[in-house]
Amino acid sequence: MTTSISTESVADRFGRKIAARLNAGQADLPYVVTERLRASREQALSMRKRAVSTIARPAQEATLHSVQMGADGSATLGTGPSGWMPQWLRHALTALPIAAMVAGIAFIGVQQDASSTLEVAELDTELLTDALPPDAYTDPGFIQFLQSNPSTPAH
Repeated sequence: MTTSISTESVADRFGRKIAARLNAGQADLPYVVTERLRASREQALSMRKRAVSTIARPAQEATLHSVQMGADGSATLGTGPSGWMPQWLRHALTALPIAAMVAGIAFIGVQQDASSTLEVAELDTELLTDALPPDAYTDPGFIQFLQSNPSTPAH
């Protein structure tokens, strides 16, 4: 155990010395080169993080419900052993929210149609029971008369 710790500390010290040396010479480099170096460093760090997450994965798989990290950085909630639920049941449970959403949208559409039909029926009732005939509302002269005499009730 102490051998691996001392080896890691030697490697870390060596890495810090190299990084300090590279950072000292960075001021003399053009902007394009420094940006390429920065992108390479970020890529190397992300690869190291992936390697560390794949090392830690066996311990996570031992628990029944855990978050499993993929090699591409994605996270998946573990649901236990893969054989505990039949495949058709998983598909049915996946389709259940979609079916509920479709049913909800259909219900909203029916309600909207019913309410708009009711509004049109009320408007037709008002027009047909009014003292003016329905043709009066389509007469351009009547519309001008209503606009020029605001005191006259339009109903």
